[in-house]
Order: sequence, then structure tokens, then C-alpha cells
Amino acid sequence: MEEIHRRIPHRPPFLFVDEIVEIGEMGAITRLQVRPDFPFFEGHYPGNPIMPGVLLCEAVFQAGAIYLSEKLANGSIDATEVDPVLSRIRDARFKRMVLPGDELEIHVTEKDQMGKFYNMTGEIRKEGKTAVTVAFALAMVPKEE
Repeated sequence: MEEIHRRIPHRPPFLFVDEIVEIGEMGAITRLQVRPDFPFFEGHYPGNPIMPGVLLCEAVFQAGAIYLSEKLANGSIDATEVDPVLSRIRDARFKRMVLPGDELEIHVTEKDQMGKFYNMTGEIRKEGKTAVTVAFALAMVPKEE
């Protein structure tokens, strides 16, 4: 968990990455174990808990931020001086429900960069099958003093 905390500012209960599997030149792979005790399951939906799509997308965005943190640390920008901020979501598709107990593998890939904006794609796999796909952009914004 320390490795994740070092790379992104997110903390429980709003942290949706448990493990960094791999960070490569153009992307990253992370994992999330969907625990039955996640508080949002109490209301989404009682008696039939399903992980909200918006939180699945957030897991992808956090994986993207982890990748960018590593990329910036190897470049000219001090990753500790910027925060990843979501600037665009495109074409989110939900193909399989995610339930308590599921283990998710989250893949993110950088497509291109325009200034401080990084266009990326993400995919969540459950049991080797695609559950979510989304295209998004993150901006690396200087932290407030």
C-alpha cells in the first residue's frame, strides 16, 4: 500500500487500487479486490450489491494516475508537486457487473500527450473477460501552496 500512497494522493475509503502489478513504458496494470465490506454496497443495491460504474471508472483513473506518477518521476517533472486531475471521460462501456468478491485487473495505456494533458484508455478485466472500457484524460496540475 505504501507504494500506491507514494504515487497518488487517494486514500481509503476512496482508493480503488490494492496492488501495482506492472508499470511499463506506455501503461500500467493494477489490481483491486472488491471487498464485500465496501460501504457503497449498503445502498447500491441492498440485497443485490453491484459496484457502481462510476467507481469502476475511478479505479481506472487511479491506475492511470499511478502510471503518470511513475512516468513523471523518470522525467523532468517532480511528481510530488502535481496532482492528477480528471479532465475528460469518453466512451465508457460497462459489459459485466462487478460484484463483492470479484478480483479486477485494471489496464491503462497512454495514447498521447498535449501539454499537461494525457489521453489514455483503460480496461477492467474480471476473470479474464472485459468488464469495463473507458477513454479518459488526466491533467497533471500543480499542487496549491
